[in-house]
Amino acid sequence: MTEMALAMSPGVPESGDLWVFGYGSLMWRPGFAYLERRSAHVHGWRRSLCIYSHVYRGTPERPGLVLGLDRGGSCHGVAFRVAAALREETTAYLRRRELVTAVYLERRVVVRFAEGGAAEALAYVADRRHPQYAGTLEPEQVLRLVARGAGESGANADYVLNTEAHLREIGIRDPALELLAAQLARG
Repeated sequence: MTEMALAMSPGVPESGDLWVFGYGSLMWRPGFAYLERRSAHVHGWRRSLCIYSHVYRGTPERPGLVLGLDRGGSCHGVAFRVAAALREETTAYLRRRELVTAVYLERRVVVRFAEGGAAEALAYVADRRHPQYAGTLEPEQVLRLVARGAGESGANADYVLNTEAHLREIGIRDPALELLAAQLARG
């Protein structure tokens, strides 16, 4: 199977330890037990504030914006290796967390590790056909939505600030998130 075909494959890798790719809040709040965590990146997908949040960081009446893996480019994040014995439990947890409004699609992607090598990993990518898919918004719209959004998990601004701070801590630059974090910090 080619790397691109694999990157579009639905579902969870079938056996052995499970790798999970995190590019947003999974990086700093995975919520599951793991054996190891590695810096990794994927090709063909980019980190983007492209999802209207109606539950965790906003409401349908006052949506926030959260990150999705959107088509094109590449994305640096982290890969978590989960023991095979915890595969089903971890997958069930991630489905409850990530598929709450079905705006993400569960996919297998190829992650490349910073120190070399690659693995197949579970990732949640933006469903461009879903009504909560925001696509590319103007920076002013992004700032307005993030500044006022709040949901079950708290303020949308905290989500952006935590993600940007974590990226910076692990040496990943995301100029769009850096600019937005700076704007949010200024109030």
